[in-house]
Amino acid sequence: MSDDVILIHSDTVTKPTPAMRQVIAQAEVGDDMSGDDPTVNRLEAMIAGMLEKEAAVFACSGTQSNQMGVRTHCVPGDELLIAEGGHVANAEGGGPAALSGVSARMIPGRFGMIDLPDLKGKIRADDQHFCRTRLVCLENSTNLGGGKAYPLEQIERVCGWAHEYELKTHLDGARLFNAVIATGDPVADICRPFDTVSICFSKGLGCPMGSVLVGTAEDMARARRVRKLFGGALRQSGMVAAACVYALENHIDRLAIDHENARLFAEAIANIDGISVDIENVETNLVFFEIDPRLGDSGQLLGVMSERGFSLGAVGPHRLRVCTHLDVTRDDLLKAAELIRQCAREGFSQRPSSPAGPYARG
Repeated sequence: MSDDVILIHSDTVTKPTPAMRQVIAQAEVGDDMSGDDPTVNRLEAMIAGMLEKEAAVFACSGTQSNQMGVRTHCVPGDELLIAEGGHVANAEGGGPAALSGVSARMIPGRFGMIDLPDLKGKIRADDQHFCRTRLVCLENSTNLGGGKAYPLEQIERVCGWAHEYELKTHLDGARLFNAVIATGDPVADICRPFDTVSICFSKGLGCPMGSVLVGTAEDMARARRVRKLFGGALRQSGMVAAACVYALENHIDRLAIDHENARLFAEAIANIDGISVDIENVETNLVFFEIDPRLGDSGQLLGVMSERGFSLGAVGPHRLRVCTHLDVTRDDLLKAAELIRQCAREGFSQRPSSPAGPYARG
């Protein structure tokens, strides 16, 4: 895609800042697979300390660290419970089934979040006919749920219920620090009820790649073996880990700017005829909006916007997503909103349709 296109379909498109590139170039490295990369070791100790967990394991991607969590807690024939639309079950290539032989049971919730009434009666009986319900996965902040952040009390309720029934709990924290900024809850408090937590560095934190799985020392020892099995054991990965350390030290608080910009964009399109957006539920850096079918469909609007220099994301025939991040300015978003206004005024139902599906990239 051309460099002059403004990318607002995902925060996975962020590029390292000049300062981050400098620490990447200067990173001290070793053999991470042998435990000898000092920068990876520093990152793992740093994030474990922040979350008040015993240990951490560096991974290539959020998908990899999530699937490491699933395999750490489950064996083939087990089942995990997850909200409808949850990334672990919907956008990771069928990972639970393909990599671990685990079924994913979708639970209807609200804004991508589940609570005790949703989970009631969902644990399968201990019977040879059924798979074993073993794991509960939450996503915070939610993706398809609209970028919502779980209230801390809800997290504690769900995880308390799971542990009462001897289930394990995993947090897909791909945008965990967005949830931290949105709620004001300390990251350690959010993560304390979970057995494992996955954090992605290549979204709002602005790293070129990298993720981490955090939990008990025993679970992380198992996860490290799983990482090797999944092809994720690395060598001189300190160059990537250095970017992650930099992001933890410099890019967390600035996420508030992305949240402000998302709200600004939502407000800018709210009064456009044929566009529907729920401003009050824009909590983090994701904005979802609907277009009236009479104007055209998502693919057609994507095509027109692309011609005019903007890449949006489609998540349904008439539903789109805009994602703010450190490479997008306030002015960029206001220009995008004005172009959407023009498109709505002119109509685009006769225009060619652009392939939908940027959501699958995060």
